[in-house]
Amino acid sequence: MTAYQFATEAVSQGHEIYRVFFYGDGVLNANSLSVAPQDEINLSEAWDEFLKNNGIDSVACVSSALVRGILDFDESTRHEMASVSLFKSTQIAGLGQLVDAALHSERLVSFG
Repeated sequence: MTAYQFATEAVSQGHEIYRVFFYGDGVLNANSLSVAPQDEINLSEAWDEFLKNNGIDSVACVSSALVRGILDFDESTRHEMASVSLFKSTQIAGLGQLVDAALHSERLVSFG
């Protein structure tokens, strides 16, 4: 929740976020199949809406995502799986996207 709160507050104060890179268990934030209890915020849905509403590029680490069953259409087809579990606001890619974000950003903030 902390990373989400940080990101929303940063944007509300006029800061620009070049890219969100989900890594390790963080890729679970891009899981469109997660369901939160009724009395809790669905953090995955909140991230999806935030990213879409603010036009922020979002990447889930391919290694982290696949091992946790988070698949886009291409990976689902390639591995002959029955469904797609990645929000459309996020793409699956490698660590090169994290390096690119670091090169194009003034700061790199990591939570975990």
